[in-house]
Amino acid sequence: MDGRGRALDNVFIERLWWTVKYEDIYPKSYSDGHILYNGLNRYFDYDNMERKHSALDKRTPFEVFSRATIH
Repeated sequence: MDGRGRALDNVFIERLWWTVKYEDIYPKSYSDGHILYNGLNRYFDYDNMERKHSALDKRTPFEVFSRATIH
């Protein structure tokens, strides 16, 4: 931690990877790295394009981002 508030920066990434591991990686137990790579691509596409996030007022990250770039 090299600066003020840096300890909290990692919280968001840790939460993301906890969710990815427990919702996708562990339940599917991928057999090799190529299959894992493809599975993670599918998971992140789903998470960004289809899954509604409560922190985003039940919108997808894609909906939030695309509105921000239009205005």
